[in-house]
Amino acid sequence: MEVRSIYKNARISPKKARDVAREIQGLPVSDAIDTLNFTPKKAAFLIGKTLKSAVANAENNHDLAADSLHVKEANISAGPSFRRYKPRARGSASPIRKRTSHIYIILTDEVESDEKPVRERKPRSKKPAPEEQETEPEKEETAPEESDEVATAEEAPVAGQDSAVVEENAEGEADETPEEVNDEPSEVAVAAEEEPEDSSGVEEAADEEEKKED
Repeated sequence: MEVRSIYKNARISPKKARDVAREIQGLPVSDAIDTLNFTPKKAAFLIGKTLKSAVANAENNHDLAADSLHVKEANISAGPSFRRYKPRARGSASPIRKRTSHIYIILTDEVESDEKPVRERKPRSKKPAPEEQETEPEKEETAPEESDEVATAEEAPVAGQDSAVVEENAEGEADETPEEVNDEPSEVAVAAEEEPEDSSGVEEAADEEEKKED
């Protein structure tokens, strides 16, 4: 059962009263009264009066024991404000707001269970573990590395073969050059052999001329 007590138009601002009301929220009545008695604030005095009024209502009107009660709610709402003015320089005036509050205290003898209702959860579709997804790209990356190593291993013998081919070509050129050199002397020899024939022809012509003169 819930028991309520209201203090209207309390001469205190709602902001100051809410700081004290938070401290007694959910406490047993005896602990709440002790907390308010040792709080040196005006709001603690006004809220304490309201709390004691709620306990008296529960005992006298509803025949409830004070030891079984605890504070269910302690709410503070804003009330009307008194408007005042203070004179300032050069004939001006600054406004003053004297605020009031409404204090609501609700007590209950029902024990609230701390257990929260369990909600039914829908089964979710299973997703592959992130580790498996990460391992697959690694495997794909390792494959190109192996192919690169094989390519380098194949290129190495090819380079050796190229060097051997170059050496063979160089030796072939070296062998061909002496043949060309040897061919040249043969041409010279042929020219030398032809020259004596020409000289013999000249001598014969000279002999014929001499015979004609005789």
